Amino acid sequence: MSVCRLILPDQLSLTISSLQRISDNDHVLMIESYDYFTHVKHHKKKIVFLLSAMRHFADQLRQKGFNVTYIPLEDVTRKDSLKKLLVGFIKQHAIKHCMVTQPSEYHWQQEVQSCDEQAGCHVELLDDHRFLCTNEQFSAFAAGKKQLRMELFYRQMRQQHQVLMDGDKPIGGQWNYDQENRKPPKSGLDIPDTYHTTIDKQTQAIIELVEENFSDHFGDSLPFHFAVTRRQALVALKQFIQARLALFGDYQDAMLQGEPWMFHSHISFYLNCGLLLPLECIQQAENAYHDGLAPLNAVEGFIRQILGWREYVRGIYWLKMPEYVTQNFFEAKRALPDFYWTGKTAMNCLKQCINETQQNAYAHHIQRLMILGNFALIAGIAPDEVNEWFHVVYADAYQWVELPNVSGMILFADGGYLASKPYAAGGNYVNKMSNYCKQCRYKVSVKNGENACPFNYLYWDFLARNHDKLSNNHRLGMVYRIYQRMDPEKQQSIAQDAKRFLQSLD
Repeated sequence: MSVCRLILPDQLSLTISSLQRISDNDHVLMIESYDYFTHVKHHKKKIVFLLSAMRHFADQLRQKGFNVTYIPLEDVTRKDSLKKLLVGFIKQHAIKHCMVTQPSEYHWQQEVQSCDEQAGCHVELLDDHRFLCTNEQFSAFAAGKKQLRMELFYRQMRQQHQVLMDGDKPIGGQWNYDQENRKPPKSGLDIPDTYHTTIDKQTQAIIELVEENFSDHFGDSLPFHFAVTRRQALVALKQFIQARLALFGDYQDAMLQGEPWMFHSHISFYLNCGLLLPLECIQQAENAYHDGLAPLNAVEGFIRQILGWREYVRGIYWLKMPEYVTQNFFEAKRALPDFYWTGKTAMNCLKQCINETQQNAYAHHIQRLMILGNFALIAGIAPDEVNEWFHVVYADAYQWVELPNVSGMILFADGGYLASKPYAAGGNYVNKMSNYCKQCRYKVSVKNGENACPFNYLYWDFLARNHDKLSNNHRLGMVYRIYQRMDPEKQQSIAQDAKRFLQSLD
């Protein structure tokens, strides 16, 4: 009896569980469907990237002798959902058993599982072994805890996988070097370019397909330089290790106008669709430390993003879905400003990050957290609209990683389950960690009035608006004492400036 092995668009790994112990008469099924790319209206560049990576992966499977059925967009209509096409294939081939690695997103898991009854076929979900912490392991970690903290989880993962360990102790005597990884940018930094692939005929055809069929989606298809094969992704990883890792730690929080890539790895695209595996990235970084190619603060900081944060947010996602989608601790209701889509704002930091996002389908984590996210937080923008935007615009965005980062880390919408405090900040932070403020119409040194940086008064207004919910947070006690010591006139001017600015967004 043949088995259908369904491979979803973000499962492009030869080691994926659904391809193991496969028989010669089993069907490997890959589907391009409009609903996969329009359920959330993904950035054009993300669609180009995934479609090209999928087709190149299918070619690789065929070369290795797999029996691949590939359903391209050219052969389907907009009414042909992934579920409809899967059910149709199962019925056509009289398949009684379908195997699929657990979908990364709750919606697609529900869609695939619901094929059971409709198709008269047993759909078996397999664990996704590309992640280093199972859902069961994370549930055990979270059991009995009202709040979770990544640091404790990260230490357990380091010990479990023996990463940067000297016996039972961390190499260097510290678990993390976060305090060393917050240097502001300095002039004269020599920043290597990101990885650039050559567009082949297959990718070029897909660019044309996307421009024709997804013309109303956000972002630019070109220039396109992402890796679309595992071989290319491995080269991109190697380039990071050799050219940027050494300074990644020092400048991972830094932002420079005209330098969207900085010293970051830019491999999240490949990790999240399966072209790279987390453990191999971790091991290459650890080897770079032992070989003297990169300092411990850089290597540990990079590894913490993968072994710590990435695994942590995935665990929270599956632990808290589907209820996590509706979390709104601050009861924020403001609509997302139109400039998030157009980049037309006088705030230079936002304009730079949005324009780069439109072009690259990428912004590094501090741009996302402390510029784009920080503004959404202190302006009181509704979590569902912020989540949708982040899910749409980034090529590495899938709900499992986007939702906990946005609702938990950025917006504190879960009330502190994921993070210990809201990551709100005024203009001084932006000025310290970037050169954006030098070319801004607003003045970061001015605290009130029409020429003042909006981050300055929105920060204090956010704290004032949410006093009842935040004043008992032990990490915010000092800032609330500062606010309480302000003159009443100062507090009133903050409220008036915030009201004026926020009304201008409506």
